[in-house]
Amino acid sequence: MSGRALAGASRTERAVWLVLGVHASFVLFGTLALVTILAGEFPTFMQTPYTAEIFRLSWKFTGPTLVVLGCAAALLHSTPRLGARSAIALFVVATGIALVSELLGTNIGLPFGPYHYTEMLGYRINGDVPFPIPISWYYMLYGSLAICARLMTADDSGRGRWRWAIAAGVILTAWDIAQDPAMTVVTPVHWAWDFARVPSWVPGWLTSPFFYGMPISNWIGWVMTGTLIARVMLALVPPSRWRAEIAPSLLPLVLYALNGVMPIAMCARHGMWWAAALGSLAMGAPLALAWRVRPDGAKARERHSGTATLALSGD
Repeated sequence: MSGRALAGASRTERAVWLVLGVHASFVLFGTLALVTILAGEFPTFMQTPYTAEIFRLSWKFTGPTLVVLGCAAALLHSTPRLGARSAIALFVVATGIALVSELLGTNIGLPFGPYHYTEMLGYRINGDVPFPIPISWYYMLYGSLAICARLMTADDSGRGRWRWAIAAGVILTAWDIAQDPAMTVVTPVHWAWDFARVPSWVPGWLTSPFFYGMPISNWIGWVMTGTLIARVMLALVPPSRWRAEIAPSLLPLVLYALNGVMPIAMCARHGMWWAAALGSLAMGAPLALAWRVRPDGAKARERHSGTATLALSGD
């Protein structure tokens, strides 16, 4: 690459890490608040009109902003590596399928079980699904597929893509082990289960509360939806490209790990030890294995650096 191209690639990389750093600051700020002053009765200094307004604004904007920053980090990271059209296509299909799944879930109870969202996560699409929800599916699956790219053989066959998709769906679902208890048991809740809406034809064991109030149908729905979205993402960008272009970077792994911090900390703070422990193990094991891998050695990194700037203009 020319000196100008190298400088452009370097600036883009710094910008991505800067966005991720701001995302991390929101994660840590929100986590600290949720395990201290928001974990019990408000302290006296939080009960004045001024601090109440600060709290209201912080609560309204921190969560959605956190998710938007995570999405931006994934988009900025993928664009120079995969090309603008492929990067945007991944975002559109992942977000679109996730939104359809969430709208089905909130209206007919499939594939996750019957539930509804509260107003805690901002504007709700069609009055049902908060806008941060589908975009969080996108960037967490981006991180999940990056983990697959470090741990699995780059097989572009149909069978190989399905193996990657199923693995990515399971890795994504590991996030929900602590996420769901944290967001539904700890008040104020972000979504709630509506077991009274379960149709009579649905088997009771499928939608009965079994893990801190969550039904087994939720995890089944997560794996199925995550697998479907990942498979479509792999149809757009095959495993070999994920392996060569995305796997050499640690940023998607950091992004995935950061989003486990808040729910795991909340579960631990409120004594939901099984959720905290199992969530830590389920997310931590693939992360630790992937972190230790250097995919394809120097050759992959060399290919990555050589294609990053060229891809900025498209595929």
